[in-house]
Amino acid sequence: MADDAEQAWDARVKGILKAELKRRGVTYAQLVDKLAEIGVKETEPNVRNKLARGKFTAVFFVQCLAAVGTKEIRLD
Repeated sequence: MADDAEQAWDARVKGILKAELKRRGVTYAQLVDKLAEIGVKETEPNVRNKLARGKFTAVFFVQCLAAVGTKEIRLD
């Protein structure tokens, strides 16, 4: 099991992505469609599970941000 520091980072990254989706009014189903538009094949259950766990790759994180049109993110 991950240590507390790693879990905190996982939660932070998950929070950044979920906040960006909420800010843009994008549902998980819409995210799946937007990912498909940029050539990324995902299913809604897979996306839901990744975000619920807070465990996903940096590549997936950037793909999601790109798919919804995010140009900048704030880390603070």
